[in-house]
Amino acid sequence: MVSDYKVKTLFTSPTALRSIRKADPHASLAKNYDLSCLDALFLAGERLDPDTWTWATALLEKPVIDHWWQTETGWAICASPHGIEHLPLRAGSPSFPSPGYNVEIVDDAGLTVGVLDEGHIVIRLPLPPGTLATLWKGDQRYIDGYLSALPGYYLTGDSGYFDREGYLYVMGRTDDIINVAGHRLSTGSMEQVLSQHPFVAECAVIGLHDPIKGQKPAGYVVLKSDVVDADAEVLATELIAMVRGQIGAVAAFKDVTVVSALPKTRSGKILRKTMRQIINGEDYVVPPTIDNIEAISVIVATIRSSTPAGSVGFDTAARPPAQPAGKHHHSSPHKGVSP
Repeated sequence: MVSDYKVKTLFTSPTALRSIRKADPHASLAKNYDLSCLDALFLAGERLDPDTWTWATALLEKPVIDHWWQTETGWAICASPHGIEHLPLRAGSPSFPSPGYNVEIVDDAGLTVGVLDEGHIVIRLPLPPGTLATLWKGDQRYIDGYLSALPGYYLTGDSGYFDREGYLYVMGRTDDIINVAGHRLSTGSMEQVLSQHPFVAECAVIGLHDPIKGQKPAGYVVLKSDVVDADAEVLATELIAMVRGQIGAVAAFKDVTVVSALPKTRSGKILRKTMRQIINGEDYVVPPTIDNIEAISVIVATIRSSTPAGSVGFDTAARPPAQPAGKHHHSSPHKGVSP
């Protein structure tokens, strides 16, 4: 499309890039097309991991511009305004807050945290023009959902941190913060580490219930299409060592499972909440916006089977049929690849 129509700027989601990278890790097919007309690639809709940003930047040799916003805000909370000036871009960051947004990072008590410390991303009230003023026929629901948790702030529901130069890093939903033996850890940070492995196309880290530590992280990874006959035990050992080296032993990251697909919405968001509910044996709802409902069956089959270390993926014949949207009950214990 870029080559045929001489596209100058393209907007897409990080999932689209990860899907291309999974199928064509070395971007060999890109050599068949003239992409010189492209001035910039814009990405949004979900977190853009640094490894995917680096891959796309090296491929295109053009600005790959991430930005962060929400349906509720109507326009970008953080962005790099390419039409005004070309700000230095940083892997993993949508750059700086847009004019009108007073973005802060606070702890559970609403106190400002230090630079590089992760916490709740909030917007000090009032919100700028163009953002939501209420919910349709739900004024109180709007107050309860967005304004009550931390008075004086709009709660974005995302967690992240500022670096020393003021760049914001959005690490994931606050639901994805897990408590491991009293330590609050970001699953987004662990996913960022896993995505650096040359075999990994995409991944999700989910918090599992643990009777000793409260929660423990488990990684689910999809391999690139050109990875064949990989040894799951070796891969798990390498991934665990990477998390231990970059996050620390405090993460207690010891479980890695290779799956053929992760459940996503049509806009490309990984359904981490649904995965978490299934894996922890809770009732779960399959959103009507799901794009690949068969991936739910993959997750269900994964935890119903005891997968020995050393295997990669799961027998498709063993996967149960996909369940339609609605509430389901799942009570099987988690069983994954643990070296």
